[in-house]
Amino acid sequence: MTQVLIKGFGLIGSSLALAIRQAHPDVTIVGQDVQSASLTYALDHQLIDATATELTTAAPQADVIILAGPVSVICDDLAILATLPLKPQVLITDVGSTKQTVLKAARPLQQRGFTFVGGHPMAGSHKAGVQAGRADLFENAYYFLVPGLAPQSALDNLQTLLQATHVKWLTVTPKQHDRLVAQLSHLPHIVAAALVNQTQAALADSPLGLRLAAGGFKSITRIASADPTMWTAILQNNADLIIQQLQAYQAELAEIQTAIAAQDTAQLTQFFAAAKTTRDHLGPEHLGSLPNFYDLFLNIPDQVGALADVTQRLAAAELSLVNIHILEIREEVDGVLQVTFGDAATRDQAATLLQAADYQIVRRD
Repeated sequence: MTQVLIKGFGLIGSSLALAIRQAHPDVTIVGQDVQSASLTYALDHQLIDATATELTTAAPQADVIILAGPVSVICDDLAILATLPLKPQVLITDVGSTKQTVLKAARPLQQRGFTFVGGHPMAGSHKAGVQAGRADLFENAYYFLVPGLAPQSALDNLQTLLQATHVKWLTVTPKQHDRLVAQLSHLPHIVAAALVNQTQAALADSPLGLRLAAGGFKSITRIASADPTMWTAILQNNADLIIQQLQAYQAELAEIQTAIAAQDTAQLTQFFAAAKTTRDHLGPEHLGSLPNFYDLFLNIPDQVGALADVTQRLAAAELSLVNIHILEIREEVDGVLQVTFGDAATRDQAATLLQAADYQIVRRD
């Protein structure tokens, strides 16, 4: 793997370039993007060694090709690659958020004997563009691999190339992937956006309106801030599954609406009890050995320096955090701090450490 071509230098493409550079400084990275300013930035900041203007001229020279644009562009790129005189051992992959569409588009390429591995890193940021890229963007995130016809050696090579991402690799079929992300990512984005829009309309005549939004509302609607153009494309490329899951979700809402109207105490209680049981039992100790995150919830006082004290204690003990999230902060009320770790042992060490410092542990997941 001496030359890597990355087509698409937004957040994901630039972050992959940084991760490759970190682990493989001798690899030549070539960048291609429709925005010349993005490539200029990438060159100036040594994300890439050279730029390419056309896929048709750059791809035949590459040992690895990473397609990091929107799914519709990835499919167009795969059609072009299928017509080019590529290196026989070239490894081609993508980062698209739907996989059945992409794997179908890759068939002509595979029929010519070239290796394609579908990929999808489940990571992102509220920031976009090449300037937002960072090597640790994917750390401890799930990275789906969808090999299709690709041999295991191709997956091994891709994981070696991207080893500095420090992701959790998961190999699935295209159908499994699209079903999982439709239910766990695409549907929640629709629900969050719909709730924000409905709330804005419902409180339009209120002088307070969304200014009172806090706590649970902000948590459940955070993902509604995602890029509208990107999410429009995602829904169009996974439409059938998303429609099915929307219908099932609407049926669930209709049932609870009927129960509320009928004052059906038993059904209402069962509705919330079932959800609580399922949510409380998320995690590998209950659902199997799938790589997961390990959460610790603790109360922290709403005062200056409280959050810093927690993080400094963890840092002094060399306990690495994956994420940190304040679930609720209000005046004169303790906040609930969620700290996330990459393994159960680190989480448990953190719990012991913080309990010894008189922090109240609310829950471990």
